[in-house]
Amino acid sequence: MNTNNTDLLVKNPDTTNLFQLPPEAKRLPAWRLWVPLLLQIGLIAAVPATAVYTFITGKTVVLQTAPVDPYDFLRGYYQVLSYDISDRINLEKLPGWKDLPAEKTPCPPGVACPKTTHNPKPQTSFYVILEAPKTATNPGRPQAWKPVRVSLENPVNLPANQIAIKGKYNSWRMEYGLETYYMPESEREKVNQEISEAQRNQRQSFVVEVKVDKTGHAVPVSLWVRDRNYRF
Repeated sequence: MNTNNTDLLVKNPDTTNLFQLPPEAKRLPAWRLWVPLLLQIGLIAAVPATAVYTFITGKTVVLQTAPVDPYDFLRGYYQVLSYDISDRINLEKLPGWKDLPAEKTPCPPGVACPKTTHNPKPQTSFYVILEAPKTATNPGRPQAWKPVRVSLENPVNLPANQIAIKGKYNSWRMEYGLETYYMPESEREKVNQEISEAQRNQRQSFVVEVKVDKTGHAVPVSLWVRDRNYRF
């Protein structure tokens, strides 16, 4: 009885073909493997390539940093910074601010909407036009560029002493992709201590040097604390 059952299993064509794949499924075309891999590599390489392009072709600009909490400045291996142009209160005073698309807040029926400040829609992209200083007032470090205008579009034909940097409104402040930096471990504590000491005498005691390309994209170059320069 057992022998007959074994013979039936061996001779059953459905059983013998159970673990056999169709010939067309045994080998996939090579492009199905290479194309997704090349796409992933391209996406990974795109970010460094953009930064290199900006560093090579960009114009050197100096941004005034906002005062920082020395204990909050260092977060592990990174430094967190903000700038004068990160604060929307500073940009509200500039021409072009009210041209940004506004976020509409509905009012209750029969109630007049109060006149409030212009609130841009979250995630709105914009450009801040910066102007180079006319004269250097601090020989120990480069002078910060001054914001003079806000634009929804990337302006063309700017004077040689101006540049547009691209930012985004994230509902409470402006971001330019320049807020977080990596600093070598050997310099982190030293830089933090110098910033803390400098801020005791002057709140806006350090600036950041960046490169800005024609599209408004910016990359960090170095940090100036008084007359000392630290490369990123």
